[in-house]
Amino acid sequence: MVSLDKAVIARLKTHGETFEILVDPDLALDYKGGKDISIDNVLAVCTIFKDASAGDRAPDESMIKVFGTIDANDIAGRIIKKGELHLTTEQRKQMLDNKKRQIIAIIARNAINPQTKTPHPPNRIEKALEEARFNVDITKNANEQVENAVKAIRPILPIRFETVEIAVKIPAAYSGNCHRILREFGEIKKEEWAAGDLICLLEIPGGLQDEFYSRINGLTHGEATIKVLR
Repeated sequence: MVSLDKAVIARLKTHGETFEILVDPDLALDYKGGKDISIDNVLAVCTIFKDASAGDRAPDESMIKVFGTIDANDIAGRIIKKGELHLTTEQRKQMLDNKKRQIIAIIARNAINPQTKTPHPPNRIEKALEEARFNVDITKNANEQVENAVKAIRPILPIRFETVEIAVKIPAAYSGNCHRILREFGEIKKEEWAAGDLICLLEIPGGLQDEFYSRINGLTHGEATIKVLR
């Protein structure tokens, strides 16, 4: 449960009644958006209020009239889904900034400049979003907004989502440590061992190329052989 000092009010007005709960703002938005989250983790306190600020609980008869139950978890879920989340200006700004950073990170991980076949740095993507006046939607998760974000910046940046196939040969002295790292970056399509050396065909998101080269070369002290196939 979120602490009370960090909780915000979710409110539903219906059938002439007002129902309020105290929730974690981030988790409440995720829950509202359809994420599979336990309502216990969303609530700051498992109580349905008529006025949360005053600490006035909602009468049982009001809950039964509107929801047909007095089960707090059931009612809380419906309040979040159908009601309004009341955020402070600072909370809204912080959540929008966080979501924007998530969108930028997803684009930077998966996209390349098709003209140069190289990744776009996150700061370049951020500037393009600002120039395109892209508005982040606080009620949607980052993945849902990536497609529209890319469409918005395409007139400004040459950009395309693409995977890259890379052939990698890791010397025997480093193969044990590198095998796990290879899987972190993408899907191993094929692998074989030759005299202790590890030879892999790997498919990774296009935007991770620079990070991949740096990581593998650092672990192998520059002794790995890396070749982009497509």
